[in-house]
Amino acid sequence: MALCGMAQAAFVTIGDAGNAADTTGYGGVDYSYKISSTEVTIAEMTASGAGSGNEDYWNDGTRTVGTAAPASYVSLSEAMQYCNYLTTGDVDSGYYGAGGNNMSALSHLAYATANGSTYFVPTENEWYKAAYYDASGAGGYSLYANGTGTAPVAGTDANYGGSTTWVVGTGTAEQNGTDDMMGNVLEWMEDSAGVIRGGSCYGSEADLRSSSRNVINPSSELFFVGFRPVEVVPEPATALSLVLGGLVVTGYRRFFGRV
Repeated sequence: MALCGMAQAAFVTIGDAGNAADTTGYGGVDYSYKISSTEVTIAEMTASGAGSGNEDYWNDGTRTVGTAAPASYVSLSEAMQYCNYLTTGDVDSGYYGAGGNNMSALSHLAYATANGSTYFVPTENEWYKAAYYDASGAGGYSLYANGTGTAPVAGTDANYGGSTTWVVGTGTAEQNGTDDMMGNVLEWMEDSAGVIRGGSCYGSEADLRSSSRNVINPSSELFFVGFRPVEVVPEPATALSLVLGGLVVTGYRRFFGRV
């Protein structure tokens, strides 16, 4: 599956595959993956063509920072449409099926292994690990995405406790190279029936903690909810094994006849 090549923020790699889950039960992921360093912006969402046809703003109407602010009023299925677009160039074609409403039966890694590099709305484990786990090799979880038990400074390090979003990437980079996993807008998880995480500019410091977990209707389109995609790339050894496996089968058929 070829990538569509649409402009999108840089992705950072979350390694240390096979880490254990946190005491909360979240964060264990047995493969490396990439996550967008920032939330998807209004400009990126608009350019994708995702949505029901009457949504070309993704904006709560109060912002002064323009299209570089994070997109909001995004439902979970619209976030899925955007990920399809990143992968195939078509919001209705890819892992999520027509309209972003039907997911493939395969896991993210299994689907990427079969189809090539693919963009997804993060699972809760993928998002949680990227935010709260030190994936540099040191390991261990923290209360906040800055890698510590000390809250970020509101309005300087992270955007919470205020009244409006800011341009994505404005604050201090977090422990795994991401921005705004603490604040700005809450973010969708793919697999957890409407779970959103990460806090927002309108929320309190408590919302930024790893222990904070909110649930809303997946079809909701709210002024404080957006998302960021992940990209899963088959590991070289996995891809090579698939190629070699195909060559072995082809050679077998040529020597012994079709099976």
